[in-house]
Amino acid sequence: MNDFSMVCRVLGTLFYRQPQDAMLAPLMTLISEGKLTAHWPLEQDALLARLQQSCEPQALAAQYALLFTGDEAKVPPLRSAWLAADEGEVVAFLQQLGMPAGDGPADHFGALLLAGSWLEDHARLDETLAQSQLFDLYLLPWSDRFLGKVEACATGDFYRVLAIICREALEALREELDETPAE
Repeated sequence: MNDFSMVCRVLGTLFYRQPQDAMLAPLMTLISEGKLTAHWPLEQDALLARLQQSCEPQALAAQYALLFTGDEAKVPPLRSAWLAADEGEVVAFLQQLGMPAGDGPADHFGALLLAGSWLEDHARLDETLAQSQLFDLYLLPWSDRFLGKVEACATGDFYRVLAIICREALEALREELDETPAE
C-alpha cells in the first residue's frame, strides 16, 4: 500500500467507523500509542500528537454518535445531505470503475475516502484520472463545509483535530494527483 492509499484508508476509516468498532481497534491503538506518526507520510506531527492525546475510543463513542449518527446528527456524513446530489451517482461511478458495492451508503464521507484508497490499489485503468474525478466530483465540492462543521460541532479535540488533518491531507493528496504523470 502506498502513501496515497494509506492516508485515504486511515482517514476514511476514522470517519466511517464508530470509534469502539472492533475493526478500528488496531488503528486506535496506533494513534493512542503515538505510533501512527512514524508511518504518516504528511508533515502533521503536531496534529497527530494532539490526536493521540484525545484518543479514547469509549469516550469518543458518544461524540461520534452526536456528530455523525442518525437523523439528529449535527454533521451528516452523506454527500447527499450537503449537495443536491443523489447517492446513485457515486454508486454508478464506482461500479463503472469495478469497485464492489459496500454495505453502507456510497456517498458517506469516510466511504469516499476509502474509495480513493481502493482506486489506488485496484483500479484497472488510469487510477490517477479516476481518483481525480472522485476528488473533484464527489468529495472536494463539499468537504470544506463538512470538515468546517465537524470542527465547529465537535465537543472534544479528537474529531476537531481529525477534521484539520483531513483538510490538509485532502489538499496534499489532490496536489499529488496533479503531479502524477498520466499513464
